[in-house]
Amino acid sequence: MNDFIDLLGYQFMQRAIIAALFTGLAAPAIGTYLVQRRQALMGDGIGHVAVTGVALGLLTHTSPTWTAVIVAVLGAVLIEVIRERGHTNGDVALALLFYGGLAGGVLLTGLAGQSAGRLNQFLFGAITTTSISDVIVVMVLAAVIVLVCVGLSPQLFAVAQDQEFARVAGLNIRFYNLLVAVLAAVTVTVAMRTVGLLLVSALMVVPVATSQQLTRSFRSTLGAAMVLGTLASVGGLLLSAYTSNYARVAPGPTIVLLALAGFVVAWPVGVLLRSRRRLRRPFPVVEVAAHEAIDEHPHEHGKDCGHVAVRHGDHVDYVHGGHRHAPHGKHYDEH
Repeated sequence: MNDFIDLLGYQFMQRAIIAALFTGLAAPAIGTYLVQRRQALMGDGIGHVAVTGVALGLLTHTSPTWTAVIVAVLGAVLIEVIRERGHTNGDVALALLFYGGLAGGVLLTGLAGQSAGRLNQFLFGAITTTSISDVIVVMVLAAVIVLVCVGLSPQLFAVAQDQEFARVAGLNIRFYNLLVAVLAAVTVTVAMRTVGLLLVSALMVVPVATSQQLTRSFRSTLGAAMVLGTLASVGGLLLSAYTSNYARVAPGPTIVLLALAGFVVAWPVGVLLRSRRRLRRPFPVVEVAAHEAIDEHPHEHGKDCGHVAVRHGDHVDYVHGGHRHAPHGKHYDEH
């Protein structure tokens, strides 16, 4: 335990905790909209494309983070264009883009003279190797993502939920769709040093799926997903550090597995909550329309009118639509 406390005093560990904190906030924030749009795997596809951006940074001896941002944004815009056009072979085009991005990144890494271990830091995460400049980039980009996702939540939710309604409401559908795609691309590059490009989609989706088990509104889902993402990110990092004395446990997979464990715990709780809500209100409440009494009824009742005749003493009432009408035309609200 003392070794673990001493480990927290090192600067590289403090930088890693800050990066994990901001990553845990940003990834589920944009992931909530991707899940709402049924594009949960979009982050995984962008992660494949971002590998080429990382390799370009290694090849040109520039910052892999910024080159990954540029390539990932271009790839996300291309993905959104293919999705919007709705081509018959759109899924094939996306598959070619994803596989081409991954293969191109591996090829360019070799041309840059870098080893596979260097690329693995971006594929599976290496949060403990983040520098001060990396932490500053993560903080700035994550803050922008969170501010946009929270500040424009009504517009982004409307577009994600029902694009036809959003279009009628006067929203620029194409702009907001591209905005979500760009934010997803930036999030992928923010989280690549934390959980890696191949696992970043899990941090974007799993906390959202967990919060959906416990919440009922979109706003509460968004807030709970950000909290759960932060707990999984920071908690996974600390758990990895704590077990470092016994085994070599990578922080990235530990973060993802901790997030999945949270979903496993929340799922039966969500099933119980939904069943209790159904028991409290098994049927939807339907308001009964008010009945207006009139002095005269346009329909003349008689033996051949087809309505049920009910005898009351020396006269006959005819039951019509749940209301009794006398033969002489008067209307009875109650009998």
